[in-house]
Amino acid sequence: MADDAPVPVDACRETTTDLRRVGIAPDFWYPVAVSSTVRREGTFAAVFAGERIALYRGRSGKVYALEDRCAHRQVPLSMGVVEEETLRCCYHAWAYRGNGHISQIPYLPKGCERPPRGVRSYPVREAYGLVFVFPGNPEMAAAAPFPELPQFGAATHRTMTFSRTVRCHYSFMHENLLDMNHQFLHRSVLGRIQPELLGYESGPRFVEARYLFVPAGGRKDRGAGLLSAEGRGGRQTPDVVTIRTEYPYQTLQDVPTGAELPAFSLWTAYVPQDAEQRTCHAYGLLMIAKPPVPGLIHLAWPLIRRFTERVFAQDRMAVEAEQLAWDEQGEDRNHEVFPLILEVRNVLRTNGTPLRPEAATAEPLAVDGPATK
Repeated sequence: MADDAPVPVDACRETTTDLRRVGIAPDFWYPVAVSSTVRREGTFAAVFAGERIALYRGRSGKVYALEDRCAHRQVPLSMGVVEEETLRCCYHAWAYRGNGHISQIPYLPKGCERPPRGVRSYPVREAYGLVFVFPGNPEMAAAAPFPELPQFGAATHRTMTFSRTVRCHYSFMHENLLDMNHQFLHRSVLGRIQPELLGYESGPRFVEARYLFVPAGGRKDRGAGLLSAEGRGGRQTPDVVTIRTEYPYQTLQDVPTGAELPAFSLWTAYVPQDAEQRTCHAYGLLMIAKPPVPGLIHLAWPLIRRFTERVFAQDRMAVEAEQLAWDEQGEDRNHEVFPLILEVRNVLRTNGTPLRPEAATAEPLAVDGPATK
């Protein structure tokens, strides 16, 4: 091209991959079920980004995770029967060990060898009342970081578990929690609150922001009052809220002014369900410090649950509306001006993985019907 030739218009534009077309990285530990849903000698149909996973708990109490397709006729193994530590397909009774190897084919003729392969197995860990699987390279599982939640199960705290399906790309959930400028959305629950961004830090795999939450008066939900410093027996003072996306998880801590320990801590993971990753399942653990009055936390628990459910319902409404707009337009057309959100988008984009071409160009998901629990 000659020096004085006109430069194509497209060459002057910054080309950035649409974050909603970036898949979550599989080489991490992801919760795929609440432990209580995987009963002893029972099965549970889980999913990760379109991969169907059959969980089953053996007689010993150990949980196993297998590809949810029998090697014989591809019938879901989650429809099968658990016999001690093996899982038997409901169709032709092929039996599988926890490592995915075939242990028995009842009608296999003498002299015939079993098929050379069984089904894929996944590394499994059970912690915090959740079942985690490692959907990526199994050789990386042992060295992959696992969430550390010292307040879970501590005598000083009580934990509330959340498990909800949300019809949106997982990145919308990270943005929603990290961007506290949307408190107007929660005015009917929280009253008037003025969040002030004190500052933030970012790196290749994380973004951490600190907000000062200043009560501005007006009506406040009783559940919010119970979580505030005033509701815990202290004075009504501003709280410092720290929110961190440490790929691929997210945490929030509320520390009252002058306190050493957080009043409550939230740990969340957003696990894609479908291959297009336009639906995710949010797993959350809200660890709440017990007030000094014995038994008060138990009396307040229904109110706290109601409060948190109302806040989550409003957030879900907003992020599902964002996803619907993306589906209708086929691309991300929002105009973000908050540098903090631009930072977390970069973290999610650079640490993620491209979606398969067929998934990225799939038809928009149907949005009718209620979200499931």
